[in-house]
Amino acid sequence: MEKKNYVIIAALILALGIVVLGFALKSGILGVKDSERVVTVKGLSERTVKADNVLWPLQYKIIGNDLTALYSTMEANNQKIIGFLKSNGIADNDISVALPVVVDLYADRYSNTNDIRNRYNITATVTVTSQDIDKVLQAMNNTSTLLKDGLAVSSEEYGSSAISFTFEGLNSIKPEMIQEATQSARQAAEKFAEDSESRLGKIKTASQGQFTINDPDRNRPYIKQVRVVTTIQYYLKD
Repeated sequence: MEKKNYVIIAALILALGIVVLGFALKSGILGVKDSERVVTVKGLSERTVKADNVLWPLQYKIIGNDLTALYSTMEANNQKIIGFLKSNGIADNDISVALPVVVDLYADRYSNTNDIRNRYNITATVTVTSQDIDKVLQAMNNTSTLLKDGLAVSSEEYGSSAISFTFEGLNSIKPEMIQEATQSARQAAEKFAEDSESRLGKIKTASQGQFTINDPDRNRPYIKQVRVVTTIQYYLKD
C-alpha cells in the first residue's frame, strides 16, 4: 500500500513537471516569435548652412626676357592686389603671397629658342584664406577694379574648384541633427506599427550614417547642405 502511494505521488510530480515544461516551452516559443517581429526604418535630418571658410587664389601671369624687370612688375602687381583686397575689408592676416613659378623656356631642351620671343613665363599667386565670407564675396564681385588697373587675375589655373568654400562647424550642429534623424525614424516606425495594429517596442539595433556636406547650388558655392541618415530597427508587439 505504501509503495503504491509512492508511485502515485511520483506520477503526479512527473505530470506537473510536464505541464510546467509545456508552459515554459510555449512562453519561450512566443518570446522567440515576438523577437522576430521587427521593423527597420530610416530617419533623415538636413540643414542648409553658410560656409564658414573660404580659400580664394588670385593668380596672374607675366612674360618677358628681363627677369629683373619681371620681378619688379610682379611685386608691383602683388601690391595692387593686396591694396584691392584691403580696400574691400580683407584683413592682413587673411592674405598671403606664394612663391612665384618661373619657367625658363631656354632651359627646355624641346624648345626651339629661335621661335621664342619671351624667354620667361612667371605665374604669381596671392591667396585669401578667410572666415569672413561676406567680405570675400564682396571683393569677388569687385574684381573688375583690377581689370581697370590692367591686371587680369584668375583662379582657373587651380582647376574647376579653385575657389573653395568649406563648412567647418559640423560639430556644433551634429547633436541636434542626430536627434532630429532619430525622431524622424521613430515617427516612421510608429506609423508602421499603427498601420499593422501593433505596438512599438524597444530598439533592437541602430546605426548612424556618415554626415555629408554638398553644394546644392552651383551658382552659390558658399551655401552648403548638411545631411545625415540614421537606420533603426524596432521590435513590434501585439
